[in-house]
Amino acid sequence: MRPYDIVDALEKVVAEYGGSKYAVAVDSCSNALLLAARYRFLTGSPTTVSIPKRTYVGVAQAILNAGGQLQFRDEMWQGAYELQGIDVIDSARRFTRGMYVPGTLYCLSAHWGKHLKIGRGGFILTDDFRAYDMLKRMRYDGRQAGVRPIDDKFIRGYHCYQLPEEAARGLMLMSYMPDINADIPWDDYSDLSLQFGGANG
Repeated sequence: MRPYDIVDALEKVVAEYGGSKYAVAVDSCSNALLLAARYRFLTGSPTTVSIPKRTYVGVAQAILNAGGQLQFRDEMWQGAYELQGIDVIDSARRFTRGMYVPGTLYCLSAHWGKHLKIGRGGFILTDDFRAYDMLKRMRYDGRQAGVRPIDDKFIRGYHCYQLPEEAARGLMLMSYMPDINADIPWDDYSDLSLQFGGANG
């Protein structure tokens, strides 16, 4: 067994639980959002993205780091919300069976303070094999897993894959995951529109 087979096993379990065909495991939900936004921009989505003004600062940073521009909206949300314009969902505070929204890149958190308490980790759920295949390479420095660098053809990538030991913990935790979990409150977020000003710097 290759060490990273356990990451593949966890991806299958999380995809089945969430209701998608595929899951891509990464090292955080912020990096899941970064990869999802970058993938959408590369495949023709608009680069202006609207998010609630009260959310985690890493969401705004992920969009900017992916090459996007921010717009803020005044929205009361619970558990999950859409990054409008690119069909990406931030579901860092929702984790329940069947949560996946078809046609989206649905991003999850496995932070110690969330439902799947791996410690560090995140996932992107999708039904699109092309997105799944490209996101798996993007998370691994643009490489194909199991292919020697000298034999590989690289794409633009990031160093944000999930480690096997984290995946092993995730598999254990998923074996006890209830079908329904209450959304985690989001009332501890500040108004990002005040700090990001014009939103694009």
